[in-house]
Amino acid sequence: MEMRPLRLTPGQDLRRALECLVFAEGFSAAFVVAGIGSLDRAHLRRAGADDVDVLTGKIELLSLSGSIAANGSHLHAALATATGEVLGGHLAYGCTIRTTAEILLGLLPDWSFMREPDLGTGYAELSVRPRQPGG
Repeated sequence: MEMRPLRLTPGQDLRRALECLVFAEGFSAAFVVAGIGSLDRAHLRRAGADDVDVLTGKIELLSLSGSIAANGSHLHAALATATGEVLGGHLAYGCTIRTTAEILLGLLPDWSFMREPDLGTGYAELSVRPRQPGG
């Protein structure tokens, strides 16, 4: 595993920036090991919910972790509002970085992740395979 520390900057979409970085580097499997920072807009889907909640204002990114596959991510975040209320859930697209996001990525060059339909859960779940030579 190759560990990659990085800083994302104001205005970037947190999830999209992470996916773009992983794919631009030629990887199809990665984990977000840790993440902290601040957001001015957050899109969060809570456990069991179909809809995404939108939060605005000064939001602290307390923690971020998850996996990034060739065809999508599964990221969980803990966020705190300016009043100290802590919320958590699935990080969706549209989370805009306010001042910074400091992330530690674990890149897995020998593995390939894909999200594939799982009849048992009804969701696209992580499929883990060794990376094929040249792939």
